[in-house]
Amino acid sequence: MKKLQNYAHGQWVEGTGDGKTLYNSITGEPIAAATSEGLDFGEMMDYGRRVGGPALRKMTFHERGLMLKALAMHLMKKKKDFYKLSWATGATKPDSWFDIDGGFGNLFANASLRRQFPNESYYVDGEMHNFSQSGQFVGHHIMVPKEGVAIHINAFNFPVWGMLEKCAVNWFAGVPAIVKPATLTSYLTEAVVREIIDSKILPEGALQLIAGSARGIIDHVESQDIVTFTGSASTGKMLKSNPRLIEEAVPFNMEADSLNASVLGEDAAPGTPEFDIFVKEVRKEMTVKAGQKCTAIRRAIVPEKYVDDVRKALTEQLQKTTVGDPNIDGTRMGALAGQEQRTEVREKVNQLLAEQELAYGSLETAELNGADYEKGAFLSPILMVNSDPFNKKACHDVEAFGPVATILPYKNNDEAIKLTRMGKGSLVTSIATADDKTARDFTLGTAAYNGRIMILNRDCAKESTGHGAPLPLLVHGGPGRAGGGEEMGGKRGVFHYMQRTAIQGSPTTLTEVTNQYQYGAKHKDPGKHVFQKHFEELEVGETVFTHKHTVTETDITNFANVSGDNFYAHMDRTSLDGTIFEDRVAHGYFILSKAAGLFVDPKKGPVLLNYGIDNCRFTKPVYPGMTIGVRFTVQEKIENDKLGDENVAKGIVKFMVDIYDEEDETVGLATILTMVKKLDQSAAEQAAKEAENEE
Repeated sequence: MKKLQNYAHGQWVEGTGDGKTLYNSITGEPIAAATSEGLDFGEMMDYGRRVGGPALRKMTFHERGLMLKALAMHLMKKKKDFYKLSWATGATKPDSWFDIDGGFGNLFANASLRRQFPNESYYVDGEMHNFSQSGQFVGHHIMVPKEGVAIHINAFNFPVWGMLEKCAVNWFAGVPAIVKPATLTSYLTEAVVREIIDSKILPEGALQLIAGSARGIIDHVESQDIVTFTGSASTGKMLKSNPRLIEEAVPFNMEADSLNASVLGEDAAPGTPEFDIFVKEVRKEMTVKAGQKCTAIRRAIVPEKYVDDVRKALTEQLQKTTVGDPNIDGTRMGALAGQEQRTEVREKVNQLLAEQELAYGSLETAELNGADYEKGAFLSPILMVNSDPFNKKACHDVEAFGPVATILPYKNNDEAIKLTRMGKGSLVTSIATADDKTARDFTLGTAAYNGRIMILNRDCAKESTGHGAPLPLLVHGGPGRAGGGEEMGGKRGVFHYMQRTAIQGSPTTLTEVTNQYQYGAKHKDPGKHVFQKHFEELEVGETVFTHKHTVTETDITNFANVSGDNFYAHMDRTSLDGTIFEDRVAHGYFILSKAAGLFVDPKKGPVLLNYGIDNCRFTKPVYPGMTIGVRFTVQEKIENDKLGDENVAKGIVKFMVDIYDEEDETVGLATILTMVKKLDQSAAEQAAKEAENEE
């Protein structure tokens, strides 16, 4: 029988021993054997630290982001092959889309994050803090990649998404990974990893794969490593208690299966769009991936007056859900990942049935579309009703990880909140309601017990991704039973793989360390106006000191006439008693506008446009007779890999606008954002013109 291979220290390695036989969950036929016997986990981790880590840390965020984009585009071309293999896990085409395309989508989403990070290998976090009277002792925070390895121990239900939603983040952060997929469906993960390695898009050492057991790998972790786990709460707790994690203070992120709920609002009566949305979501979460989703709805919390209506509506929908071979037309739900999973789900359902009534389905048989019940790992959808969920509590403690849900009645919104909280922590809870007050009260009442809350109504339903779809730019995780961890979440997820370090010193020194101008640092002479320099020529700290302007009452009156801003403090000297102002005060926006008139160089140059203002503050009143000038400083340079319709290579430059008075005190401070042409584009245009002239 074919053996899956592990990818360790730069080569494909076949484990020793017979390994565990993996079966096609549709036909019951053996697919391959998986074993990791003979692998040296300590050597694999050392290889990741020595080879993969340094290679990734040499890259900037922009380079890593483009790497992820290239990898996503490459894998998309191969996805038909992955779909064929995904079928053996019991997945329908929509199930495979969720797993495979969803995984690639995580690569794309994290690739796009590069625009929120500098073109550096580190990140400057937050704002500078001044700790001295003269402003020459300041502090800041930087974030650098951890110098260890990310170990990802994943669940069987998403062999592609489970790997890529984590790896996309650690690669973008600059950290290599060792992936341990659940053995049951590791054949699909191995196929994707093989394609990733063959593409040579990642630097060597950035990814290693363990196709069999990884028992003992945590014994080799060090303080710079990170461990993530997705799966059952019991396994997660066992791993989390490893003394090595405690000794080395290794971050451990746990995302455990949870008893997620969906609530039908009291206003969502039968016949309303919200009632239909609720029924659709519960049915979908029971049947997509055959209910094998960590976000699946296990508890359908329903006003007691609508229990019979919901039961009837769900039964009708489940009767339309054809179970069978996903390759045969008409099949809407496939199989569980394996017969051992079916056995486990049956055991859990029997525990629940000790307190609950079976409303739909069977544990022993199912009418199948082109498949054999005994050979495959099929199970009928199971819907139950709990008549007394405050006292019959198994539904809040036992999870059957399959196409299983229970209807729970409630009397009012407070009871709905209490029932939701009895799950002791969930990845997600949804509520279908058109009443925004109900939505607000429910959200604030349950947020502490959830990682995500989805509010469904007629306004968002058509565009909603649904109850069970975590999004790369929002956090995924949850408190309590759900594991207490967080992953994804855009920048938040990236920071999980980085070390935040406080740095202190003079603003000039911290400017050099961060490559971002810190207020109060020494200025550099640009030699010529900064608007006449291309993106590559500009240096952080270069400053133009502008001409000065003395503000007059005429300025204030004229600006009021142009802008229509006749606020009393600008126009009526007799109304200033009891205010902070001593005289008519110049409009803040006049001061900023005049500053622009002072710092802008009018001649045509590499600056293409100014497109925004950040962090604008007016810090001191400006009265008639006061004289202002501007210190105009290159604050930060940001790469931009988009050419746009005009096909011009450009970067983004942030300029600090420091407006000061005759006492050298700052009266206004802002950051303007500009697009600046790159030198190479200008050189290319010049070469084209010269060639044209020669012709």
